[in-house]
Amino acid sequence: MIQKEHTQTDGKQIAMKVSGVSIGVNIALSIFKLAAGLIAHSGAMISDAVHSASDVFSTIIVMIGVTVSAKKSDKEHPYGHERLECVASILLAVVLFATGAGIGIQGVQKIAADRMGEAMIPGRMALIAAVVSIAVKEWMYWYTRGAAKKINSGALMADAWHHRSDALSSIGAFAGILGARMGFPVLDPLASVVICVFIGKAAWDIFQDAMNKMVDKACDDRTIQQIRQVVLENSGVEKIDTIRTRMFGARAYVDIEIAADESLTLRDAHKIAEDVHNRVEDQFPEVKHCMVHVNPLTQKEIREIEG
Repeated sequence: MIQKEHTQTDGKQIAMKVSGVSIGVNIALSIFKLAAGLIAHSGAMISDAVHSASDVFSTIIVMIGVTVSAKKSDKEHPYGHERLECVASILLAVVLFATGAGIGIQGVQKIAADRMGEAMIPGRMALIAAVVSIAVKEWMYWYTRGAAKKINSGALMADAWHHRSDALSSIGAFAGILGARMGFPVLDPLASVVICVFIGKAAWDIFQDAMNKMVDKACDDRTIQQIRQVVLENSGVEKIDTIRTRMFGARAYVDIEIAADESLTLRDAHKIAEDVHNRVEDQFPEVKHCMVHVNPLTQKEIREIEG
């Protein structure tokens, strides 16, 4: 249990470090893109700056979610607070969807403006800002994604996709600005509409993943198979009668019924169950608790299994 608490504390520290970097980068990038948009008279770049600023809000949600979910179990919450991270992921999915919808609506409005001959030709500074934004936000996506996978954080992964959506938005802005400078201003709003679809898909995936974790969805088949293999490697385990898993936020609970020789003493049977419990929790950091029950097997049943 102490090891699990240390792992959870380390995960929180990693999430806080990544979130701090994210906030700092987004504030600097927002100011840079806003200045570039104003100087180059680029509405697309100004909108992109607002998108980057929204990432600061989403990262704050992640920090709150990770902090609250890392709280230790208490009398009112004996199973911990991990599901609150799912709430943070759902909020991020909503923010991401709203951001994508805003980009799409703005794209449609620009198409209408272009048809009315109101489109403006942006300056070169906007192109430079778009390239810088794409590079920085794509790096932030991989940086945050790596940390999210390391600590198995759904909220941090959602924030990584928010960075990716900003990179996609900047790609759209770059294409639109370049197209406008080449005499095809309609490329900007068309790119925005396409990007809106991709962002909406990412928001839906994040929302669906968070909801699955909220309603005790089982672990994926690969993880269950790996757990089964680890259990069967333990000395004294003749077979597995049942194995059940359920996600609890970003963590998992495992319930296993193993079969062992009925002639074993209670002490020996307990030792086998304890070994299974410890190996599963040690080899699968995402498992918060493993419950093991031992069923008796006769010598005849054991011979049938071995034969």
